[in-house]
Amino acid sequence: MPRTTQAFLAAGLIAASLSTQAQDNRSLTIGTLNWAENIAVANMWKLLLEETPYNYDVVLSNVGKSVAFSGVASGDMDISLETWLPATDASYIEPHKDRLDIHDVWYQGAGMGLVVPGYVNADSIADLAGQGETFEYQGQPTIVGIDPGSSISSLTEDAIEAYELPMRQLSSSEVAMMAALDDAYQRQEPMVVTLWSPHWAFAEYDLKYLDDPKNVYGDEEAIHWFSRKGFAEDDPWLTTVLDAWQMDDDSLGSLMAKIEEAGDPEEGARQWIDENRPLVDEWLAAGEDADQPL
Repeated sequence: MPRTTQAFLAAGLIAASLSTQAQDNRSLTIGTLNWAENIAVANMWKLLLEETPYNYDVVLSNVGKSVAFSGVASGDMDISLETWLPATDASYIEPHKDRLDIHDVWYQGAGMGLVVPGYVNADSIADLAGQGETFEYQGQPTIVGIDPGSSISSLTEDAIEAYELPMRQLSSSEVAMMAALDDAYQRQEPMVVTLWSPHWAFAEYDLKYLDDPKNVYGDEEAIHWFSRKGFAEDDPWLTTVLDAWQMDDDSLGSLMAKIEEAGDPEEGARQWIDENRPLVDEWLAAGEDADQPL
């Protein structure tokens, strides 16, 4: 056989192989929020779905909260793994409700509020009204919070007004907030922060929520995953699997703690998967009778 012919055949075989691989690798973009629990579950699902025989090509798109909803609604992202309902995220969903599908609950009992170390002499948000100077941070009575676009940030401004607190909210990142809490905790000094459950901090520190008699932060909620319109028809297998996915304080807390310990989300998630294979196999097995994605 002439070398030229051999070269063309080889090129054709390579092209066919690449085409088959491209068909086998299912593309999935997950809108990911910079929150501990969201980073944890996004990396967990990325690793699971990239395993053989699933062979997804998963991209984690790190975005702000409002962009997660608009991006999924526009189809720039396929899914996002965290929306709190019925109340917290209702305003984020409303503008896009005709272009989003809200799917099943994977975590029950989500909540948020103001949190202090267990050694702090306060049990209610109302107690802070007379203790503002006790919680000085960078020269001012302060509640240390996260990014100003978050629901908990907005609710904290409402709490400051409702309880007439002589305090400001200092918006930062979750990382900066946790660093401030850790520093105060190590020195046994008062500190009040905005926190939510689930969060790894409750496994690492002795913390307590301050009672909220005015119910500013609302009742316990559930965490759902959500998708662009039509995703369930495009990928019934993954929809079935994610609808079967359930985590509780023990499983999610241990995943977040493993990531914190490893110092790397993907490595920590990989270690957790290895240690919890029967649980993740149970989720994945739920899709056995579902149609494969188009």
